[in-house]
Amino acid sequence: MQNRLQGKNIIITGASGGIGAEMARLCASQQANLILFARSLDKLEQLKKELEMKFNTSVIIRSLDVSNLEAVQYVFTEVLAEIGYVDVLVNNAGFGIFRHAHEASFDEIKAMFDVNVVGLMACTSMVLPTMKERKSGHIINIASQAGKIATPKSSIYSATKHAVLGYTNSLRMEVSDDGIFVTAVNPGPIATNFFKIADQEGTYVFNVQRFMLQPEYVANKVVNRMLTKTREINLPRWMNAGSIIHTLFPRTFEWVGKSAFNKK
Repeated sequence: MQNRLQGKNIIITGASGGIGAEMARLCASQQANLILFARSLDKLEQLKKELEMKFNTSVIIRSLDVSNLEAVQYVFTEVLAEIGYVDVLVNNAGFGIFRHAHEASFDEIKAMFDVNVVGLMACTSMVLPTMKERKSGHIINIASQAGKIATPKSSIYSATKHAVLGYTNSLRMEVSDDGIFVTAVNPGPIATNFFKIADQEGTYVFNVQRFMLQPEYVANKVVNRMLTKTREINLPRWMNAGSIIHTLFPRTFEWVGKSAFNKK
């Protein structure tokens, strides 16, 4: 379905780099109207210039920290007044810090939940009313395979992604009669700047780098499913198979995988 996104209003949070920026490029190539949010305004300005020059499409940018709920309300209200409605919201903003549970500071715990969970919920709440009125729209939440399989040193991060999946699954049922699609994206590790914060020692990246997904690949999978009734996108497939086995045989899976899980 070439140019299915032409003329559609698409908001992407965390759009200044990684899969957020790659999704923006792919959407722009289909002549979508882009609204890009991130904390780094200078990176957004560079991306806006690139997309407008290359694809001659409309790009609105705003600096936004999704953990700031007042800012979320203000920015979304301002943008909605300008564009009227949103066809697709991609909740991509998020971060993690890999530490043992007892080593994570209260500030780190709160920050991860504020961005990964509460911020995602707040952004979604801002676009749902008009989507419900129009009986149309798509909410795409970037979760993680960590939301299905918890591993050592990711207790807090995994907890946030479990929360995202719980919220996403409930929301999907809530809006099933409103013509709104709700999709969870569960990638494994992606080769982005995420790990500069999450894995400061570099141990995890060293151990899993041969399995890392490229951001262009993940972005392509997500954009190809925009405005389709897709429940989940799980990448890579073999890792998702592991989550299914974990659900069926959790004790055996954790025993067998213990050495692999302790590579962070």
